[in-house]
Amino acid sequence: MDDTTRTQLEAAAWRSFVAHLQKRTDVQNIDLMNLSGFCRNCLYKWLLAAAETHGAELSKEQAVEMVYGMTHDEWKTTFQKKASDEQLRLFEETKPLHSDISGHK
Repeated sequence: MDDTTRTQLEAAAWRSFVAHLQKRTDVQNIDLMNLSGFCRNCLYKWLLAAAETHGAELSKEQAVEMVYGMTHDEWKTTFQKKASDEQLRLFEETKPLHSDISGHK
């Protein structure tokens, strides 16, 4: 497979993945972090890092909207729930497995 085709397939898979996460507003970021070590925030941070690497202009706000489909404030107000004590405990327990980018602003 040539690089252009691979990139097109990866981009299509990315768009499907993000669309799925935008549809699954019931899935909280803390649950994603606890289970997989990354969440929607990691995804927008990966986008920002990729843009920087490739010299493309992309603001944090643009990256957030690309992943969440709305602003971060809109997401928090509409869909984010208060984390339970158990979720917070598991978050701390799984921290060593979280994405390296998760702690970046």
